[in-house]
Amino acid sequence: MNVYIPVLIALGFGVALGSILSGLAHFMGPRNPRPEKNDPYECGVPKVTGATEKMSVKFYLTAILFILFDIETIFLYLWAKAFPQLGWFGVIEVMVFMTILVVGYIYVVKRGALEWD
Repeated sequence: MNVYIPVLIALGFGVALGSILSGLAHFMGPRNPRPEKNDPYECGVPKVTGATEKMSVKFYLTAILFILFDIETIFLYLWAKAFPQLGWFGVIEVMVFMTILVVGYIYVVKRGALEWD
C-alpha cells in the first residue's frame, strides 16, 4: 500500500489546486456579459446559422472512425512491444488483425463514410 501514497498525494494536490484556482476565477473574475461574449464561437469563424440547425452526421461518423482506427493503432504498438515473446504465433495473429482492419477500412470507404459531399 505504501507504493500508492505518492500517487494519492499527487492526486490530492491536483484536485485541491484545481478547486482553489477554479474558485478564485469564479469569485475574482470579471462579470460583464455582453451578447458577443455569449455567442457561440468556434475555430475563428463567427456563427452563420442558428443553434437549431442540425449538424451533418458525417462529422460524427468521421470522428468515431478516427477514434476506432486510432485505438487499433494502439493495439499494434502493444503487439510490437510483446513481439519477441510471441514468435510466429504473434506474426500470424497480427496478420489476422491487420486483415480484419483492412477489410473494415475498405468497407468504410466503399460505403462513402469518409466523403464530405
